[in-house]
Amino acid sequence: MAKTKTTFFCQNCGTQHAKWVGQCSACKEWNTIVEEIIQQEEKRIWKQSTTAKQTVNKPLKIADIQLNPEERIVTNNKELDTVLGGGLVKGSVTLLGGEPGIGKSTLLLQVALNIRQKVLYVSGEESQSQIKMRADRLEANNSNCLILTETNTQQIFKNIEETEPEVLVIDSIQTLHTKNIDASPGSISQIRETAAELIKFAKETATPVLLIGHINKDGNIAGPKILEHMVDVVLQFEGDRNHTYRILRSQKNRFGSTSELGIYEMLSTGLREISNPSEILISKKDSDLSGTAIASTLEGIRPLMIEIQALVSTAVYGTPQRSTTGYNLKRLNMILAVLEKRAGFKLGAKDVFLNITGGINVDDPAIDLAVVAAILSSNQDIAINPNVCFAAEVGLAGEIRPVSKIDQRILEAEKLGYKTLVASKYNKIASKNHGIKLVLVGKIEEAFATLFA
Repeated sequence: MAKTKTTFFCQNCGTQHAKWVGQCSACKEWNTIVEEIIQQEEKRIWKQSTTAKQTVNKPLKIADIQLNPEERIVTNNKELDTVLGGGLVKGSVTLLGGEPGIGKSTLLLQVALNIRQKVLYVSGEESQSQIKMRADRLEANNSNCLILTETNTQQIFKNIEETEPEVLVIDSIQTLHTKNIDASPGSISQIRETAAELIKFAKETATPVLLIGHINKDGNIAGPKILEHMVDVVLQFEGDRNHTYRILRSQKNRFGSTSELGIYEMLSTGLREISNPSEILISKKDSDLSGTAIASTLEGIRPLMIEIQALVSTAVYGTPQRSTTGYNLKRLNMILAVLEKRAGFKLGAKDVFLNITGGINVDDPAIDLAVVAAILSSNQDIAINPNVCFAAEVGLAGEIRPVSKIDQRILEAEKLGYKTLVASKYNKIASKNHGIKLVLVGKIEEAFATLFA
């Protein structure tokens, strides 16, 4: 009987070690080295056809390299296409991660049922009847969508050779296993090897591959970190399972921007695309309330109107509390210090709570002035006119600083029916003929006088 071969891998970065050590020498993480059974073989599961022309790459001068535009496949899902940069690039590998039950499988099945190309949907977690029930609920019927329940990569590639799909969906990468490695599915070596085979298949056949990845308790995609380096696109599906809204973010994209955002609403019939995100980010209320302000922010090239809520009250426990939801706590502390030092508002002995509605996280400095307005509104207990919005950054000297793409923010505010936009007087505004009143200020005192005069 042959001796069992084992080796040691780092669960964080996937580095192989000859023996167990407490700290990984590559990523410097502690207690991440695990022993796995492995059997290395030179052969690969996916092999290029022997009739295919073999090419030998030669070095070229950078001036002699010809650029070929990437061929993209439109998924008929506008939010996903926006995040991807225009659609699926042929030969690309996309990894989608998210919390259990957030809707990853629903999103990709919905894409597979609505895309025009021939799709092979491989599931290692659900049976064909379960997927059929979900497809019936989604009310979509695509005769070009083939469903396969299999976890063995040898069998998967045999079915691929027979069906020749134009798009491949794997649900999920952690359930696959190859016979080349004697390790359990979901282990680091299995994830790395099966992902390498799928990437090799995608590049040689120009077939886009969509992978679903589980996440661990820290919120990162399970498996070796090298998996995220191997793929072309990494998408994160976020949201609260107790709420209906989902956010699709791009963490890595070799073919487009990583600052794009897609928003969906989870319904019984699937995920509904939300073309106007401001409808969910601004709450509906019957009366004007103090402590709320509307900010104009940008996510990629998409302008959004979001609602900032603040609550300022006397600290009853002695030590003032500072709490934020969807906003950087350190930046809130900086703004409070500016208000006390430069504008003379005594907030050091008061509790301050800040919330961005809709469950999204925003790091755009252009919402600083809206944060200031919401805090001062709650402190003075005076409501801000609901037709007023803000787009400006606040500096440490108390000055109102200009922000980028101010014209796009103005057009979005005008389109949504706002009458006044407060911005920095140092902004260079291309057009003066806007249908919205522009209030340009240079200091916090001017903004306060304009709002609460």
